[in-house]
Amino acid sequence: MKKALVSLKDVWKIYQMGEVQVPALKGINVDIYKGEFVAIIGQSGSGKSTMMNMVGCLDLPSKGQVYLKGNDISKLSESDLSTLRGKAVGFIFQQYNLIHNMTAFENVMLPLEFLEIDDYEAKKKTFNALKIVGLENHGHHRPSQLSGGQQQRVSIARSLVTDPEIVLADEPTGALDSKTGKEVLTTLQNLWKNEDKTIIMVTHDLNLAKYAERYIELKDGQVIDMKINKNMKR
Repeated sequence: MKKALVSLKDVWKIYQMGEVQVPALKGINVDIYKGEFVAIIGQSGSGKSTMMNMVGCLDLPSKGQVYLKGNDISKLSESDLSTLRGKAVGFIFQQYNLIHNMTAFENVMLPLEFLEIDDYEAKKKTFNALKIVGLENHGHHRPSQLSGGQQQRVSIARSLVTDPEIVLADEPTGALDSKTGKEVLTTLQNLWKNEDKTIIMVTHDLNLAKYAERYIELKDGQVIDMKINKNMKR
């Protein structure tokens, strides 16, 4: 039987708002397997951002279990969880979060410096990550010299540089026009098809679900639909 890369078992997330308890997730059961391209979709307030935090192991559930590569994240120390997440998950956000006084190359290389990777190896990995997103000739540019789509591709390269199994993209096209957004989605599809990455994309735009192999739709903190996209094959 295939083992899930990420598994949510009866996951609840409850926030305390003064005297009131507000459940953002209500008993979520989801498995995501190696090599899938999954879209988590839903309108604002559906719980998808909270679910993204669970899938990316950025937050702990109030009830239930979240497993990353078979590890129950609630049972890990903060340090062990940080190490596991750093190796297993690469993050792409709506805002590119690039450091403006650093070049594209330096921005991409930054995670490797935190991991204390040897300088020669770090430069080689950085060049390869930029090559995958088609920006190997733009490494010397600063973010202000790049278009929005190019900046997002730099942030994708940065998420890839540690060679994570999972790429978690939170509203990756939210700050882009539709043409540039499609280019970024094509980049994500190429990572899935050609680089054997597991892609998890969180979006409020239901039209983006067609780029994924499977989508999970949330409403009011619960899964209301889960479908395979028969037109999308690896």
